Amino acid sequence: MPGPREESGSATANAAFTLSFGENSLRAEVEVPAGQTTLTELLPIIQKLDSAIVDGIGERAKSVGKPISCRAGCGACCRQMVPVSLFEAEALIAWMQTLPEESQAELEQRFHRALSRLRDAGVIDKILNSDWALGEEQATGMAMEYFHAGVPCPFLVNESCSIHPIRPLICREYIVTSPPELCNDPSVNNVVGVRLPVKLSHALFAFGQQMERDPRGWVPLVFLLAWGKSGAKPGDFVTGTGKEVLAKFLDRVAAVTVPEDE
Repeated sequence: MPGPREESGSATANAAFTLSFGENSLRAEVEVPAGQTTLTELLPIIQKLDSAIVDGIGERAKSVGKPISCRAGCGACCRQMVPVSLFEAEALIAWMQTLPEESQAELEQRFHRALSRLRDAGVIDKILNSDWALGEEQATGMAMEYFHAGVPCPFLVNESCSIHPIRPLICREYIVTSPPELCNDPSVNNVVGVRLPVKLSHALFAFGQQMERDPRGWVPLVFLLAWGKSGAKPGDFVTGTGKEVLAKFLDRVAAVTVPEDE
């Protein structure tokens, strides 16, 4: 299966900003489209920003003797229910449509097998009832039931992510310092995650909640193809020049940032 490609635009403008979270801040300068764009089209910049934040947190963890243990080939977390924002879903569907027909067919089979296994495990109907998303206890229970079904992400190949450069933000933000083997069952093992003071994925979810009037604001990745057939265009929900769309996104990030003392 061909790897993901990153698209590049033509006319761009420089945007400099400082993103503050807790006691930390990140000064960044990026090139954004000069003309009209959408939040979906701005995802490559948001992905790089998210990775920079996570890498910085990882360096801090390493400096205190608790290095990140996540590695390629350890795909335990890729059997969790992955929340994908509507904007990331739109981008992933568009990317898949650029693949050769045989690669698209292979992915469709992977998604079909995943859905079939979840159906056989009795999980699909429970996911479709979104009441579980209204409370932390119910959401945790749903997440564990999904994980114990043992269904790998359709993009997981040889226990490694086949879309690593364009993987969802939530995947970038899930990092642990405990031994990798403990991730085989987080319901009984003491998996130690790294707390992030800001999650850019949550800003995208917040836009989705506003757009869909949905308590989640995202779709399970395993439903990606089914969602794509709806023909939704969530990117049209946040539009403007590149600088304007980036400013709207950063404003939403500030609104969902978690204070250090919480």
